[in-house]
Amino acid sequence: MHIKNICCIGAGYVGGPTMAVIALKCPEINITVVDNNPEKINSWNGQLDTLPVYEPGLAEIIKEVRGKNLFFSNDIAGNIEKSEMIFMAVNTPTKTEGEGAGMAADLKYVEACAKDIAKYSKSDKIVIEKSTLPVRTAEKIKEILEKNSNGIQFEILSNPEFLAEGTAIQDLFKSDRVLIGGDNTKSGQRAVKALSKIYNRWIPESKILTTNVWSSELSKLASNAMLAQRISSINSLSALCEKTGADINEISTAIGMDHRIGPHFLRASVAFGGSCFQKDILNLAYLCKFYGLDEVAEYWHQVVKINDYQKNRFVQRIIDFFNGGVKSKNITIVGWSFKKGTKDTRESPSIHVASSLLASGAEIIVIDSLVDEERIKLDVNEWLINYGLSKEEVNKILTKIKLSRSFDNSNSDLISIVHDLDSLEIEKLKSNNIPIIRI
Repeated sequence: MHIKNICCIGAGYVGGPTMAVIALKCPEINITVVDNNPEKINSWNGQLDTLPVYEPGLAEIIKEVRGKNLFFSNDIAGNIEKSEMIFMAVNTPTKTEGEGAGMAADLKYVEACAKDIAKYSKSDKIVIEKSTLPVRTAEKIKEILEKNSNGIQFEILSNPEFLAEGTAIQDLFKSDRVLIGGDNTKSGQRAVKALSKIYNRWIPESKILTTNVWSSELSKLASNAMLAQRISSINSLSALCEKTGADINEISTAIGMDHRIGPHFLRASVAFGGSCFQKDILNLAYLCKFYGLDEVAEYWHQVVKINDYQKNRFVQRIIDFFNGGVKSKNITIVGWSFKKGTKDTRESPSIHVASSLLASGAEIIVIDSLVDEERIKLDVNEWLINYGLSKEEVNKILTKIKLSRSFDNSNSDLISIVHDLDSLEIEKLKSNNIPIIRI
């Protein structure tokens, strides 16, 4: 199949940057990113410094390709109809109710997406899973497509993303690997070849790995689980270091010099955050439990439990510093996004730390160069409501948290560092002569 038009459903952290890079590398293909959120589409079509996703290098690519062969639109129906290839890049949050609540992936957006593709397609399509999905989701997608369409042939491919926020553009340009899972049929392999041909414009063939669909789907969950497991492992050791007098940074360096282990993801921290690790590990644990692998499920669930333990332990260290009470204490938290270099706050450990301290009577100053104060207050509001506080109580507490862009906070009683700062930034904080707590 010759690909002239691509439609990507979902204008978020995956869809936007991925399609921008494909548009840059394949100028002969028209690419349209669609979403049912008009504000998000307007933002993608707006000023380059207010794009809904912040990634170094992204604005420059958008400037070059937007309006030429990359478009952002709310016309889902029209763009599905005219495209030969459709990427599904919609959200897959953790279920909040029903079977598997709290662990399993909620596929309602994926299923709605599949129904739209079936409804508006008038010719054969290659449908690509870009979202992180439970293994064998392609089966459900194919069932929906075949049930809701009239004799149209759909080939389902799995092409999971392996992007790290803050380096997404670099990851797309120089991928460790591009994974494409497809059926081992003639039509399935033709679809795999069509997608491989697109990536081959800038990715060496040796880095394009083709598998069956199930292996591809499970590889993304497994990759995130292994990375998160390293973080929880080193974080569990940070607790032991504090009890024994060992230095966790020295431990990390020593472990990382073992070539069998390597240095990556061995920096101790308050906790891992972001949209992927926790939900993917919980999803993996649920799948193991579903198939009767209870011991395996508990092993992976423990990675999340250690992550929660680390956040609670950090809060308790701050409370202990003030001899058990933080009421009316002014505490600075350095870093609000889930990691430095992004404005994404999903599952950020700072939300838990700040909200816990606010609920205990503290006043908080947040230092972050990218996140705005409205986002901070929305995050705290959600946490406190889930904690069980009334709207009136929450509104009163929200007046006690403020955002600062500066490291000069001489009124603080304590500085708590959540982000991974460089030595110069830490020295600047130390110059305030205020006590500092960090992992």
